[in-house]
Formats: sequence, C-alpha cells, structure tokens
Amino acid sequence: MSRRLLAIISSAILAIIAGILVFNYVNQADTRAISELSPKEVLVVTEQVPAGTPAEELSGYVSLEQRPASTITPEAIQTLDAVAGLITVSELYPGEQVLSTRFDSPNADRSPDVPADHHEITIELPAARVIGGHLAAGDTVGLFVSSEEETRLLLHKVLVTNVEGGAVLETTDDGADTAQPAAESVFVTLAVPAPDAPLVVNAAEFHGVWLSREPADAPDNSTTIDREDLFG
Repeated sequence: MSRRLLAIISSAILAIIAGILVFNYVNQADTRAISELSPKEVLVVTEQVPAGTPAEELSGYVSLEQRPASTITPEAIQTLDAVAGLITVSELYPGEQVLSTRFDSPNADRSPDVPADHHEITIELPAARVIGGHLAAGDTVGLFVSSEEETRLLLHKVLVTNVEGGAVLETTDDGADTAQPAAESVFVTLAVPAPDAPLVVNAAEFHGVWLSREPADAPDNSTTIDREDLFG
C-alpha cells in the first residue's frame, strides 16, 4: 500500500474521530443548556410580607411559579411545609424567591452579633427617612448625610442592631393579620467602628440623616452631590 493511500486513510480516520468528538461535545452542551433552562417550581413572594410572619400564614402572600433552573437559588423552597413552625426574620418583597434562610424559630435569639471593636449608637429619625420604618435588626444600611451645601453617602453597610417604632404585623381579634405603619419617629441602633462613631453623632446632631437598605452584596459606590450638581 502506497504512502499516499495510507496518508489519505489516516486523514479520513482522524476526520471521523474529530467529527464524533465535536458531535458529543455539542450534544453535551445542548443537554446542559436544556437542563439550565428547563423550568422548575419555586415559591415566589406575591405580596410584601412583614418580618415575624408565621409560615402557616403565608399562603396568601406567595405562589408556586415555574422559573428556569439556573435562576433558582439553592435555598429556595417549593412548599411552606419546609419552614413549618418558623417565622420570617426579615421582610419579604414581591418577586423574590422564598428562601429557607429567611426563616427561624419564634423563640430564637436573633440579635445580631456586634464586633468587639464597634460602638452601638441610637439615632432618632422620621419614619420617612428609615425606609418608612420597614427595617429590622440584622439589616445593613447606607447612611446618607445631607446639608444645604451637599449630600453624600457617608457610611456603607452599617449593621442595625435594634429598631423601635418601626412597622409591625399585628393580629386582630378575628385572627386576621394587619400591617401597622411605623410611628412618626423611629429609633434605630447602629453598630459602627470606633472611628465612625463621631461621624454618626455629628451627622445626627447637626445634619439631616437618611438610611437606605444596603445589602451585603451591594456595590460600595459613593457619590457626593452639591448645589452645582443640582442647579448647574
């Protein structure tokens, strides 16, 4: 058999092997894509849920929906039986998946751990400046300071250790749950490192303070706005 014929046969065999490998790779990729996009059922919040709501009372606040598997959080649940006997430890908002990590025992101590080098400072603010009073211990907030000259985001992800006067869920005599609005003034206790404590005190004493809900994964972007930015 001539060398030329052997080369042709070898090339043909290599081409067949390469084709098989490409075919298998494409098939596996398609399988993975279909698996990620295939819809799975998950409980989703349809109406805002106050913190402290028993799982047994959530049926009117959530619905079972189908979402792509790749978008479902590992802690998401498909039935309220998974959190039976527990209560929500923070507010749940429409559109978010119901996560098992947002529930705990009614008797559990949910006071957040305060780092040893932090100071706890309580400030009094109008409810409108505390997200309408929809804030709870364990949340993290951004602290904005505003004066006539400028407004800036002073501190990021400040730990809230206590809230008094915030919005609460109350049960009426007939067993119905009603959300009670926050008081006009809300007392919020914040845990801050020692160097930041004077900043909080000064801001609360001499300037306007606003709190924003700032989760742990929010970007630490800070912008200062002055009169020129607003009015040119």
